[in-house]
Amino acid sequence: MEMVKASVVVLILAVLSVQSVEGKDFPPCNFRSVYNFGDSNSDTGGGSAAFYPAGPPSGETFFGRPAGRGSDGRLIIDFIAEHLGLPHLSPYLDSIGTSYRHGANFAIGGSTIRPQNESMSLNGVSPFSLNIQFIQYNQFKARTSYLYNQAKKNYYRKHLPRPQDFSQALYVIDIGQNDMAAGFRLKNDSEFHASMPDIVEQLTKAVQNLYDQGARTFWIHNTGPIGCLPVTLHYHLKPNELDKQGCLKSQNDFAIEFNRQLKVRVIKLRTELPDAALTYVDMYAAKYELIGKAKQQGFVDAAEICCGFHEDDIHVYCGNKMQLNGTEIYAGSCEDPSKYISWDGVHYTEAANHWIANHIINGSFSDPPLPITHACHKPSLE
Repeated sequence: MEMVKASVVVLILAVLSVQSVEGKDFPPCNFRSVYNFGDSNSDTGGGSAAFYPAGPPSGETFFGRPAGRGSDGRLIIDFIAEHLGLPHLSPYLDSIGTSYRHGANFAIGGSTIRPQNESMSLNGVSPFSLNIQFIQYNQFKARTSYLYNQAKKNYYRKHLPRPQDFSQALYVIDIGQNDMAAGFRLKNDSEFHASMPDIVEQLTKAVQNLYDQGARTFWIHNTGPIGCLPVTLHYHLKPNELDKQGCLKSQNDFAIEFNRQLKVRVIKLRTELPDAALTYVDMYAAKYELIGKAKQQGFVDAAEICCGFHEDDIHVYCGNKMQLNGTEIYAGSCEDPSKYISWDGVHYTEAANHWIANHIINGSFSDPPLPITHACHKPSLE
């Protein structure tokens, strides 16, 4: 009987996730702003404002200087903003030269979905977990709305979001990679599996809280193939530990399971939040496809790192220096970052981010399969 019930639930969820739609069936959404929540994959300067500013050679390709991003240039969230005709998002924690008229970025490098009992100085874990990012958003919305309504002239309003735009904004969530890393670091396999439903539920709670504050359009990224990060592959691994792309299979299996549970929960949210349009974006599949087609797409081997020194079990990370046998090693960048997928062993180059962004914004990796310009629509079930 229990197996029958389970089969019915799976069938219902499958029906809810299969929606035959095309972007041409709907007019484009008029997104005036974007609000982003996440980790270093979408941090546009929050971590630099809160902790230590990113130094060179980060930002060299597009910005010509460090710009608070873990890359040589733009991130996926930057390309999303550009595609929507909006400026790059200002970090919520950056108080200098910022404008929030078209949204804000609450992502901080090292952030997790679940709060971790660790620290930035110990192992790079940020105290700005997803629940804290929501609290910051809540305060941001209340204070900017108050100040906007108090201001008598447009001059004082021009850097503030218009209160009516919050409900019409796009809400992007791109977080989970650091929860995977924490699980590998702190738990055995059975403990990590047991904790996964709670990680998913806490992300779900953030979506529900944003919905309660008036958010209606959600663009939710799943977590990428963490087992393919070159920083992991530069350590000695046995061939039987690797998958067909040369990635650490055990880590990718956990990411796949997390994504499976997340997708089931997002689909269920569509019935729980009747006025919301929720898009589940398979970032794992997009990144894994790029890794598998690296050379075909004009990149070097996906395991190669552009910025950093990783030879003979000596690891000096991007932009850092190390004294070795009386010689200073500087971990600078490669000659042409556009040929590399990995910027620093953990984060992607601008070229890779651009490739991934181009392949997700058109809806190819989304459920429902709508382009991001049409993500505010709720396709009817057939």
